[in-house]
Amino acid sequence: MTVRRMKAYTGEQGYVYQYYFVGKRPAMRQGAEAPATEYVFDVTADRKTMFSVSVFLERSATAAWASRHGRNLTEAEEYAAAKMRLLRGFDEIENMMAEGRSLAVEVPVLEELLGPLGIA
Repeated sequence: MTVRRMKAYTGEQGYVYQYYFVGKRPAMRQGAEAPATEYVFDVTADRKTMFSVSVFLERSATAAWASRHGRNLTEAEEYAAAKMRLLRGFDEIENMMAEGRSLAVEVPVLEELLGPLGIA
């Protein structure tokens, strides 16, 4: 049995989210042709209803980042980008369960997410 570490985050919309990382897998982002790595998080805003949120880290974004910085992102840095995108979703999306189940990390967004973490 896997023990998952539940984390909490207070979004700018006023909700206190609890979430944990479920896993990652290769995927094709829905509605897009670009291959990506899908990071899956289970989330609750009310401690009753749990739902999944998929964060798609597009390969084109990681390739562009590697080209710009002269190295590939590590696995931990890729996870950090996915997690930061999830937290940004908590801040920006009022109803995550209805509107935030699929989030993308595209080329311009990746730099914005990793910059404050000092990843260069």
